[in-house]
Amino acid sequence: MKLDIYINYAGRCKEAFQFYEQHLGGKITMMATHQQPPAHFPTEWKDPILHAMIEIGGVIVRGADIPNAEPMRSAYLTLRFDTPEKAEQIYNLLSSEGEIFMKMEKTFFANRFAMLRDKFGTSWMLLNEN
Repeated sequence: MKLDIYINYAGRCKEAFQFYEQHLGGKITMMATHQQPPAHFPTEWKDPILHAMIEIGGVIVRGADIPNAEPMRSAYLTLRFDTPEKAEQIYNLLSSEGEIFMKMEKTFFANRFAMLRDKFGTSWMLLNEN
């Protein structure tokens, strides 16, 4: 058995996955658009994503565009880093235009830890335990 993660986006799935591929070292393995978007989709969405897959750090994340998708609330994707410098770099990248829940700082359980939601609505925990 394997566990994958599926995230719905409000018209920004392609943009989000391309961003994660470029900046997080992910690899998009599949991206399919709707041949003809359903009638209830916003007309300003050009080529909404029906289904996409990206691998980040050995984990498959799947995604799609759906109307009225809300930002992630009760779940976080967690990225673990080997160095505090890399944690800080990705924190600055993902928090830009996003929402910070807990700023990057040293905690009793980690050298660096942060919680945030990026500009695409994906919630992240960033962790450097060393």
